[in-house]
Order: sequence, then structure tokens, then C-alpha cells
Amino acid sequence: MALRCWRWWHWSAWPRSRPPPSGSTPSRSRTPLGFCQQFSTQEQTPQICVVGSGPAGFYTAQHLLKHHPRACVDIFEKQLVPFGLVRFGVAPDHPEVKNVINTFTQTARSDRCAFHGNVVVGTDVTVPELREAYHAVVLSYGAEDNQALEIPGEELPGVFSARAFVGWYNGLPENRELAPDLSCDTAVILGQGNVALDVARILLTPPEHLEKTDITEAALGVLRQSQVKTVWIVGRRGPLQVAFTIKELREMIQLPGTRPILDPADFLGLQDRIKEVPRPRKRLTELLLRTATEKPGVEEAARQASASRAWGLRFFRSPKQVLPSADGRQVAGVRLAVTRLEQGVGEATRAVPTGDVEDLPCGLVLSSIGYKSRPIDPSVPFDPKLGIIPNVDGRVMNVPGLYCSGWVKRGPTGVITTTMTDSFLTSQILLQDLKAGQLPSGPRPGYAAIKALLSSRGLGPMGLACLFLGLGEAGC
Repeated sequence: MALRCWRWWHWSAWPRSRPPPSGSTPSRSRTPLGFCQQFSTQEQTPQICVVGSGPAGFYTAQHLLKHHPRACVDIFEKQLVPFGLVRFGVAPDHPEVKNVINTFTQTARSDRCAFHGNVVVGTDVTVPELREAYHAVVLSYGAEDNQALEIPGEELPGVFSARAFVGWYNGLPENRELAPDLSCDTAVILGQGNVALDVARILLTPPEHLEKTDITEAALGVLRQSQVKTVWIVGRRGPLQVAFTIKELREMIQLPGTRPILDPADFLGLQDRIKEVPRPRKRLTELLLRTATEKPGVEEAARQASASRAWGLRFFRSPKQVLPSADGRQVAGVRLAVTRLEQGVGEATRAVPTGDVEDLPCGLVLSSIGYKSRPIDPSVPFDPKLGIIPNVDGRVMNVPGLYCSGWVKRGPTGVITTTMTDSFLTSQILLQDLKAGQLPSGPRPGYAAIKALLSSRGLGPMGLACLFLGLGEAGC
């Protein structure tokens, strides 16, 4: 199997071997067959498999290793490299968010933890096969799909999911060939969450600033040639319901070479209504209010006057149709239904169409209305409506020994710390079941059995040391 070149990642954190300090006894060692050493004839070594190497997978593994002195954890990942959305979903100009990789690195360095990349669970190996090989299996594979717009014209060239666009500029293999055409003047982003603002910021950031990030060279080359001058970020509800956070909003407001476009009419009466909202929402809305209604100072006014690019928030608009060009070969705009809010509080407030529509011309449409999980294996229950694996506190319903954590457990919501708490809870539940004798007793072969299966199918997983050395698994 040919290896790809992952020039952007430094694998020196994982030496090929880590001999234990002199005079010490390693807590775990792999025999040539891949079994874990037993530390006591009285106590078994739990073999646990985690599927997915993003935050949910690594936080689950971290908690298991910390709270069980003998647990052995194998992490399976379909990509060649670990860290999931921390690597492929975080904006390249947000390196501080990726610092959590340092924590995950320490987990991966444990003698009781092993990473196996380039393994597609559900295709290369089934979940029942994993359950036969391990005492417990935790599904932490996240939300690798996007919510469809389900409107006419979304299949037109020039319409992309924000997820795919983010994967493109971050070097996700499946999105490398996306080739977005940025020769247009105006882009429209549908959705008003943090991902929408990330995408808008990358589209409008001066390329010389992006050069200092870990954005891919291919994406940087396309962005250098971009003709996009205006980005509209469209939401079906109002300023009080935006899903982005104040940090991302500040970055947009202060983005070099750009100016914000906000309609003061969207904020009428809002000052009184924000008095009772939670403090984070209040601060966010106050910043929106000031930007929309207050006259900027002399210095800021001069900066905005000299800006060559602009971004704007369009509220109370819901996509109704993607409009084609005259020849039908390219997107030419978006038809938006004008909406109004029904009575409700917070997230319970619904947007309903008024019957009016308006057309917004553009040459690029990016859909950022949410991620969703996919079913992984016919043996695993899945709720297609909620996009999650049905579970109780992380225990997959009606499948003993099978657990889930992260977005596939609760849906694509929250931030990394939310996923950490969620994953720790699943791990805690698993360890409780282990202690109560509710998981299989007796030894399990773990990775030795899976390696034999994959080998019999002509498949070769990749470990971290192998990636660093540029070797296949047989050469490690």
C-alpha cells in the first residue's frame, strides 16, 4: 500500500521504540503477536478498543488508562493520522485550539495504548469482529457528514458544504480535490455558527497572514488568487439566536482589510430584551449591537473606509433555492425566504416564512447548517433522525459491551471541553460495568486477532512509529 506524504505533521514525538528507564518495569509491553503481558494471575488485563482518534476517542482512552492500571487500549482510525477534527476541523489560524494535541500525544505515548491508522471499521473489520477480540468497544468516530440543505439547486457546481471546504484547506485527504472556484465577487455562507465564521474569515484573511499558519500550500495558492470581496453569512433567525461565540465575532470585526455590514433595523428593541439573557449571550449581543448601531471612532472609521473586502450578517432569511447561471452550469445566487420569529424563548424560538422572498446574487455557496454522524455497521443501532447511536449514559442500547462517546453519542454540539466531559463519563460507565462483572470474563486476544484478520484481507494498518519512519507495518 503506497504511503502518502504528510509533510505538515511532525511525527518525531513518537520514536520507534521507547525503552523503559533503567531499573523500571514497563506497565505494558507488546509481544510479537500483539498480546498484553499479564501482571497478575489473579487479575485480567482488560482489552479495550476505541474507534476514532478525535477528541472523543483520545479523551476516552486517557480516562481508561488513568483509572485502570492494567487496561490496554487500541485506537482504530480510518485516516492515516490521528486527532480527527482537532487536526482537520480547526481553522489553521487557531493554533491555540490545537494545543490539546499535546495532551493526546501523552496518551498515545503510553505503553498501554496503541494507534492503528488506515483501518475503516465497518468495512475493513466489522464491529462484531472487534467485540469478539476485545472486552469492550467504544465508538467515538464523531460526525463525518454534513446536514443537507434539501433545496433545489444544491447539487450545482459552486455549492459546497462548509465541512468539505474546511477539510480542503486543512488537507483532509477526501477533500483535497475539492477545487473551489473563487473567481466570483460574492460568497454566501448559510448558517451562523463558529464554522461559518471560520470559513468567512479564511476567505477574507489576507494571504500573507495565512502564510504563517499550517494551511495547505494548495489551498493557500487558490486563496492568493481569490476574487471574493464580499461574504454574506445568512441565518434563519435573529441576532439573539446566532450560534457563534464572542471570540469568533471579535476576530471578524477586527479582521484586517475588511469592514462589517450589519443592518441596524435587525437590532431594534433588542437592548431591552437582552437584560434577562445569560451573560455570555448578553455580551455577544451587546457587541453585535455596538457594531451595528454605534458610529465607529476616527481610527476604526479610517480602517473601515480603506477596507477592500466586507462581510455581513443577514438575519431572518432561510434558503429556499440555489439559483443557476443562465447556462445552468454554475451557481448564480440564492433565493431566500424572509422569516419572522414565533413566540418562544432561546432555542425554542422558531423562524417561520412570511411569504416574501429575495434573491442574493453570488458565485459560491457554502452550507454550514451542521454536521451529522453516519451509521458505522449494520450490527450497531442508529437513530437516523437524531444522527446518534441510541444509548444510555454511553452504553449502546441492547448491545452489552458496546459503548459510545462524543458526537456520535450526543449529537454534534458543544466544544472540546464538552466532549472531554462526555467521554470521561462513558469511560467511567465502562469501568463500572467492568468492576461489576458485566463485561466478558477471561482473556481476549485484542489486536492480535484483528491484525490477523486484516492481514488475511490484504490490509495493513499503520502505527505512529511506522508513519514517522515511512515504513509499512511489516517493516516496524
